[in-house]
Amino acid sequence: MKLPQQNILIVEDDLEIARIVADHLRKAGFHTVWASTGKEGWEEFKRTPVDLVLVDLMMPEMDGFSLSRMIRLESDVPLLIISAKHEDENKVLGLDSGADDYITKPFSLEELTARVNSHLRRYRRYENGGEGGRKTSYLHGLTIDYSNRLVLLEGEQVLLTAKELELLFLLAKNPFRTFSKPELYEHIWQQEDMSGNNTVTVHVKGLRSKLKDESKSPKFIQTVWGSGYRFIGEETT
Repeated sequence: MKLPQQNILIVEDDLEIARIVADHLRKAGFHTVWASTGKEGWEEFKRTPVDLVLVDLMMPEMDGFSLSRMIRLESDVPLLIISAKHEDENKVLGLDSGADDYITKPFSLEELTARVNSHLRRYRRYENGGEGGRKTSYLHGLTIDYSNRLVLLEGEQVLLTAKELELLFLLAKNPFRTFSKPELYEHIWQQEDMSGNNTVTVHVKGLRSKLKDESKSPKFIQTVWGSGYRFIGEETT
C-alpha cells in the first residue's frame, strides 16, 4: 500500500496537463507540487522534500534532461519522465539522464498512478534496506551523516556553513566525478555563473580548512587543474 500524503513534484509547462495529473494524484491520496519550468522545478526540488518527481522533457529555461541529471546528482528519489516524444533515442537519453521510467503522452491516468505507486514501493524498500548508506565513513577520520546533515572528523562535529555542507554532500555523493566551478556554482547557488566569480574557490578553501585537508596532498577534495574539483575520500570497510 502507498503511504498517505507522499509529496509528488510535477514539472510540466502545459497547465492543462499539469492540472489533470495533479487532480488525479490528489484524489489518489498524494500531495502535489507544480512547477511550470525546469528552473522552477529545480528550485522547488531544493526547497520542498518530495517522494517522487514527474518531469516533462520540453520545457523553458531548463529541459527535462538537464533537470533529471541535476536531481540525480543529489537524490535517488524516483524520477519519471512524461513526454510526447516517442522516439527511442529520447527514451534512451531520458533514462541515461537518471530517470527511472519513461511514460509517453497521451497516457492513461490509471497507468500513471500504477507506475507511481510501483516506484514508490520499490524506493521505500530500498530506503528501509539501506539506511546504513546514509552515513558513510572514510579513511583519515571523516564521517558524513546524510540523514542528520552532520559531518564528523575524528569523532568531533565539523561546523560547516549551509553552502559548505551542500558542496561536500554533492561532491561526496558523486565520488571521483570532476565538477567544474560553473557546474558547482549553478547547482548549489542556483544562479548562472559569471566570469570572475570566485565564490566556489572561496568555499572550497573554507571547506578544506575545516576538514584539515591540504590542497597539495588532499585526502578528500582534489583539485583537477584546469577542470574543477572532485571527491577522492576512500570509504572504510
